[in-house]
Amino acid sequence: MAPYESDDSTIAGEADDLRAGRRKAARYVVPVAVVGVAAATIGLVPALADSGDPSLPKISAQQLLDKIAKSDVQQLSGTVKVTTDLGLPNLGGLESSLTSGAGRGSGDGSSADPTSKLTELATGTHTLRVAADGPDRQKLSLLEKAAEYSIIHNGKDVWGYDSQSNEVYHSTAPDDGSSEKKQEQPPATPDQLTKDALKAVDDTTSVTVQGTAQVAGRDAYRLVVKPKDSGSTVGQITVAVDAKTGLPLKFTLTPASGGAAVIDAGFTQISFAKPAASTFDFKAPKGAKVTEGDQGEHADGHAKVAPKGAPKGDDWTGPSGKDSDKGPDGMNVIGKGWDSIATFDTGGQGVPSGAEAGGQFGGFLDSLGDKVTGKFGSGTVFKTRLINALITDDGKVYVGAVSKDALVKAANAG
Repeated sequence: MAPYESDDSTIAGEADDLRAGRRKAARYVVPVAVVGVAAATIGLVPALADSGDPSLPKISAQQLLDKIAKSDVQQLSGTVKVTTDLGLPNLGGLESSLTSGAGRGSGDGSSADPTSKLTELATGTHTLRVAADGPDRQKLSLLEKAAEYSIIHNGKDVWGYDSQSNEVYHSTAPDDGSSEKKQEQPPATPDQLTKDALKAVDDTTSVTVQGTAQVAGRDAYRLVVKPKDSGSTVGQITVAVDAKTGLPLKFTLTPASGGAAVIDAGFTQISFAKPAASTFDFKAPKGAKVTEGDQGEHADGHAKVAPKGAPKGDDWTGPSGKDSDKGPDGMNVIGKGWDSIATFDTGGQGVPSGAEAGGQFGGFLDSLGDKVTGKFGSGTVFKTRLINALITDDGKVYVGAVSKDALVKAANAG
């Protein structure tokens, strides 16, 4: 099927509509940090695997965006396969030691705390089982070789359970005060990833429909989103959109540098039947350690403290489109569209060198970072195949899907 080019002004308008819709939507109520981890590690995605090219009626990019925006799937269950290749070094035994200690504070934390458990999605291949029944019931399970980790939202309760350690984390779902609720899929699904990606659609973006595909037995259109300029590390995003429901079934992001996709996240099986009510039931197993927390605390019960200048809200709507603008909560945004760079001041020191950090963690820091200098002074650039970040020695942060040189240029100008 031949591609159909969209009109950029209507695409930008559609992006505004999507943002407005998200403001009204009931959030998937795991702790905010879980959404952040999932969006940061999965929200940038993979190569689309076809199992046939179905013949479907012609559709424009604008019409397909409308279809995504109007999609209102309330019930589903299925399996999502996620493969992440950010180009991070092999962490060896460091990954487990970091994640098991995350959020523990004084030692009374829980391995079932989603803020630490879902960091495992940053590397490798994982299988997730998801289910949803309206805005008040969702479940996501991370299937491991000899264990299972689950997050269950049922009404006002959010539970995290790690079967390997027999630990439970419990928190209360935040109430956004909205009288109008709309189903919002768990953060690891292609639906949520697509909504996040479409925030970047503006006049610096090309959006087309390029053929069809079949994913998880469903006929789908292929929506392709790519930067018009060459400065971004993003190559293109490909989304397989269910032809009947408008639900994104697979979300693919490949880097401008080429090679394997950064992440591959897509349904391998999906059903739109109403899940059994028992799917969302949870009772702490006998003998399990239960840790109580809430949306305003870490697992160790200590209040979260944001760095100076960092966003105070739980999400960020992205660049405003101006050459230099102020983010919604004090974050500066430099540049435009896909080449934009977010910057804020931590108010503290920069990243210690490997020698200063010492041990295995020091070696890990050295393997990730490149020391750089410029008019701004000196700092360290941390690289992945997609997102790069410069942290200056005086604590300023510049981050974006741009090259190292672009970050240094921004720091020199800042």
